[in-house]
Amino acid sequence: MKALLQRVSSAAVSVAGEVVGSIGPGLVVFVGVAGGDSATDVHYLVQKTLHLRIFADNESKFNLSVLDTRGDLLIVSQFTLMADTRKGRRPSFTDAAPPEEAEGLFNLFVDKARASGLRVATGRFQQHMLVEIHNDGPVTVMLDSRDGTGNG
Repeated sequence: MKALLQRVSSAAVSVAGEVVGSIGPGLVVFVGVAGGDSATDVHYLVQKTLHLRIFADNESKFNLSVLDTRGDLLIVSQFTLMADTRKGRRPSFTDAAPPEEAEGLFNLFVDKARASGLRVATGRFQQHMLVEIHNDGPVTVMLDSRDGTGNG
């Protein structure tokens, strides 16, 4: 499982011209689920997302997490994070979990993020979405559950 975090001043996601989620300062979290991922991967990535210190303190040092700043989260499913581009010119998505499996783990990610008490908005799973991001910094960080869970 992968999560691409973008620190934002604001963000919104629309489906078919309707804004379905929007946030103020915080993080946009794109989540990609790989085949074989489990609740362990979800737990690892949610904890990493909530506690990663990528917000500046009064001395402009990355010492604060989204929990510390009480920022918002906009969580968007994005299977393309699982793209394999090692061969050819067209990405392969064979490592991505099937939609039924991915949706359950994505929803678990959202539920665990909401349990933090932060304001959480989402896109819509398996829908074509337009995401408007005002990246702050810019600060963008990739997390991979295989780096810390021992899975995979």
